Amino acid sequence: MDTDERQRRYDRAADLVDDLADRDVILVAITWVDHSGITRVKSVPLRRLPDAAAHGVGASPVFDAFLLDDSIVAGRHAGGPVGDLRLHPDLDRITVLAGQPGWAWAPADRHDRDGVPHPQDERGFARAMADRMAVHGYDVRAGFEVEWAVGQPGTDDFVPAATGPAYGHTRQVELSDYCADLVAALGEQGVEVLQFHPEYAPGQFEVSTAPEDPVHAADTAVLVRETVRAITARHGLRASFSPKVVADGVGNGGHLHVSLWRDGRNLAGAPDAESFAAGVLRHLPGLCAVGCPSVASYLRLVPSHWAGAFAAWGVENREAALRVVEGRDLEVKCYDLAGNPYLVVGATLAAGLAGIVDGLRLPEPVDVDPVHVAGVPRLPRSLEEAVRAFEADDVLVEAFGPEFAATIVDVRRGEVARFAGASPEEVARVTRWRH
Repeated sequence: MDTDERQRRYDRAADLVDDLADRDVILVAITWVDHSGITRVKSVPLRRLPDAAAHGVGASPVFDAFLLDDSIVAGRHAGGPVGDLRLHPDLDRITVLAGQPGWAWAPADRHDRDGVPHPQDERGFARAMADRMAVHGYDVRAGFEVEWAVGQPGTDDFVPAATGPAYGHTRQVELSDYCADLVAALGEQGVEVLQFHPEYAPGQFEVSTAPEDPVHAADTAVLVRETVRAITARHGLRASFSPKVVADGVGNGGHLHVSLWRDGRNLAGAPDAESFAAGVLRHLPGLCAVGCPSVASYLRLVPSHWAGAFAAWGVENREAALRVVEGRDLEVKCYDLAGNPYLVVGATLAAGLAGIVDGLRLPEPVDVDPVHVAGVPRLPRSLEEAVRAFEADDVLVEAFGPEFAATIVDVRRGEVARFAGASPEEVARVTRWRH
């Protein structure tokens, strides 16, 4: 990043300050998501936004080695106290937060002090994989489904804040003001909500947003989650995005929708889209270390729970890991919200592009619950199994690069060690309010 670019960023931010001040913004939250899927933040007073845009806000690279409980692994390329990174807010995504009066938000790109992108910058990884797709002539549109469970305050146990049945309107009636305030806040922030509804588990809801380019889709996933958290807190309740809120219950998913476009035309149903899906299917075991990255993820990823526990695909099959929505997109159902959305979308694009380059074709679709079909492989049954699959996947390791890939492995194995010998109840308890 040269002097001219820094000045351009400074001037751009300075032009925004008065408008943000008129909207009563006092502080700007500059966020990134770590390798464990936790949204971390540094904030600046509004008047400091131009300096932050030009020169960044200091943050240690140690966050690359954080686990979900804030412990730090001694990784091969991360985990020490030495070094400094700079968080540069993306001014194109700066958003006044409807659920946090006085605040605005912007996602960060992480650079070193000289302005060189950090090799483990998660947002930069998603951008690089989207650029790879563009080089091959594809526009990509993506979007996440965000699921969460709403609990009562005053306890670290989970007590549902609503008692209405799964998918029942009763649940929305019980929390009517909460639901309306949340959707209104998302709309005020420019998030296009496609659908909102109660989900299967007690106190569980889901929101789906409109497709965007891959980086902005991941940004929106972060913004949605933090908006849910803010509105839930303002209503005196608690929100859990954990893959397994209760050990014997149904967990929260974080499904990813992806579609390929060329010259304004959706390629759904075309050979290129099939090859993309075949690439994702081939690399799903390793992708689980990215999209199902917690020990708790494997309490969720079990058969006959609509979690997508089998490496199978089907047209409108909600029990297969890959659901093809005819004429629209590909849904990856096995992912959950412990996953960093930037890593999830980037790794999925890398896998899908490999399928296109190799000219892969999908096997026969599965049109029943895969548990009833002989020979359909299970996805990894544990985080350690997923990590081994990731390490053995040359496509994914190449996409991340050796340093980044090694750190992902170190962080995942750190979580495996953290929960060694823990019961499902203990895993759910520790994880419940972290994501």
